[in-house]
Amino acid sequence: MFWIGSRSKARLSSDVFNLPIIYYREMRINLRRPRSVESTRFDIRIWLVMVLVAGLVLALLLSIGGCHLGEPEPGYFQGYAEAEYTYISSPLPGYLSNLAVHRGQQVSAGDLLFKLEDSLEVDAKAAASHRLRQAQDRLTNLTKGLRPSEMAAIRARLSQARSNRALSQAEYDRRKRLVEQRTIAREDFDRAQAKLLVDQGQVKDLTAQLETAGLGARVDEIKAAEAEVAALKAALAQADWNLRQKSQSATAAGLVFDTYYTREEWVQTGKPVVSLLIPGNLKVRFFVPEPALGTLKLGQGLALTCDGCPKDLTAAINYISPQVEYTPPVIYSRETRSKLVFMIEAKPDSAKADQLHPGQPLEVRLSSRKGQT
Repeated sequence: MFWIGSRSKARLSSDVFNLPIIYYREMRINLRRPRSVESTRFDIRIWLVMVLVAGLVLALLLSIGGCHLGEPEPGYFQGYAEAEYTYISSPLPGYLSNLAVHRGQQVSAGDLLFKLEDSLEVDAKAAASHRLRQAQDRLTNLTKGLRPSEMAAIRARLSQARSNRALSQAEYDRRKRLVEQRTIAREDFDRAQAKLLVDQGQVKDLTAQLETAGLGARVDEIKAAEAEVAALKAALAQADWNLRQKSQSATAAGLVFDTYYTREEWVQTGKPVVSLLIPGNLKVRFFVPEPALGTLKLGQGLALTCDGCPKDLTAAINYISPQVEYTPPVIYSRETRSKLVFMIEAKPDSAKADQLHPGQPLEVRLSSRKGQT
């Protein structure tokens, strides 16, 4: 068993295979000069011997048993940096009114990334706030006692609530069919369902108020008014949530890797507008041959080197693939099982991970120390 390094192999190939070519060129030049037949035959025989020797050396390099051409040093693997990007989107659609960042910009946690047009959401929140204030005033008024005119007002509100419920029921049925056909987003169906529940609650609330007012049961009437206030508070909270979803901020510090829309473009529901590269989401990926798999374990330390990388850059193995991969030719035997490889992923030192770039080649060496992340 012996090993021929890549540099030695290149030097041997250059010396053995270039020599016949050089001699052939010299022989052609000599053929143009006046020479004897014996000298010419001698040159041809020498050139044929060189070609034969080159062929034998090539066959020896390719067929000799136990040789590993270009086998790397033990404990050394070639890898690269890989990233898992964070895609920022809004659960609601709308026109992009403000793109607050650009590609390559560093952002901090809480920085505004983008904002969608939100005039409808602003109006919806204001309407919900007015309805809640109205219900709260009604609850206060109920504690003072009912009048005949108030009974008429309750009936009018109940009629209006029933109309709203009928409209909400029709809208709910229509959106239910559309979401089953997958022609609208699930969020549109959820909003229609929530609106129906609110309207149904208002009908029940007003019905209870009317019955209580007729019986003079002021305690039950007050409880119904309190339920109405609670329902409108939930509606206001939903309207406020919808408004806040139109503006998205960074949840952690990182780099803006890319932006996918420009201002005034229509952004569909759930489509990412900005992607962030958070240093904590960087990892190192490399492949090890099947014989070396038994020497690796989770948490094992690695030493990383690359062009322009900081010194003492380390990583810790956090994933060992259970699935084997292969390099051609796809023939499994004792002689070729070293071609089977396993993917390994490692977490680089968090203090220096931001100095790595996705796709950057890395040299990975095993370390006896336990890695730190």
